[in-house]
Amino acid sequence: MLAQAEQSYKEALSQLEGAESTAVLEAWYRDTLGRKGNIYLLTRQVGQVDPAERPAFGKRINEIKTALESAYEERLATLRTAELEAELAGSAIDVTLPGRRSWHGRLHPATQTLRQIYRIWGDMGFQIYRSRDVETDHYNFELLNIPQHHPARDMWDTFHTVTPGVILRTHTSPGQIHAMHDYCPEPIRVILPGMCYRYEQITARSEIQFHQVEGLAVGRNITFTDLKGTLTAFARRMFGADRAVRFRANYFPFTEPSAEMDVECILCNGSGCQVCKYSGWLEILGCGMVHPNVLRNGGYDPAVYSGFAFGMGPERIAMLKYGIDDIRYFWGNDLRFLAQF
Repeated sequence: MLAQAEQSYKEALSQLEGAESTAVLEAWYRDTLGRKGNIYLLTRQVGQVDPAERPAFGKRINEIKTALESAYEERLATLRTAELEAELAGSAIDVTLPGRRSWHGRLHPATQTLRQIYRIWGDMGFQIYRSRDVETDHYNFELLNIPQHHPARDMWDTFHTVTPGVILRTHTSPGQIHAMHDYCPEPIRVILPGMCYRYEQITARSEIQFHQVEGLAVGRNITFTDLKGTLTAFARRMFGADRAVRFRANYFPFTEPSAEMDVECILCNGSGCQVCKYSGWLEILGCGMVHPNVLRNGGYDPAVYSGFAFGMGPERIAMLKYGIDDIRYFWGNDLRFLAQF
């Protein structure tokens, strides 16, 4: 039995050295050291050996198993290294191929539009004025000529907090009062960008949070003509020098007179399409002359000072400029959408 074991050991070593791939090596292991392999089966025949020779036979079988296990691991490591090198050599980098495009982060389309708006108004001499998102009812409504129980409050669906009188601002217009309190009695030319919040149903055209850019100019002898000329200059810089604009009368409680400004539809060039509801025009902002009560609440004498104000939505402007038909894309964080800008 011992001679048979030695013979099996020599044959196994010879086959191991001749293995040229890991697949052949795995088959060798199965046939030699596996549960049905030659060496493993010899260990089960110890009972057939003469009792006097059993200790030596068992010791030698264990030595053979250990030696073959060690030789197997060394051969396996060698073959794996050789196969990996061959694989790498066969798939070497072709330096003549064009490089892969590297992806870089970019600004959100709403941020890009905001920065363009800042640049245009900065060129016109307007400064950026920041105001708070959490407001009081007093600033958000009452000082803007919207007293308690006034029907105009139905225009803004408000988020209220657990503290009475403290709300999330529904528009950036309360920043007008803060700016007037800070600048009075000096003239003012500011824009007030920020986030607004309204308790509305989320649709393709409305969101519960959105950016808004408020504008305010206060000084002596400011007229509606100044308002029209300034906003027309903005629209043509934003949408193109040849883009037609128009003003329509409207109502806002904090301006008098009030108007809305439209630009010629970018998609159909005024011929009429589904986006502009076949009117040929798209609304971009609301505006008007600052109401005397609002001037008075800001600390200015309406008999001496006048001013104009406007409010625009950057997301709405981006939708018009790029032909986006759903405002929810701005907050969905879908890279397929964002990567286009």
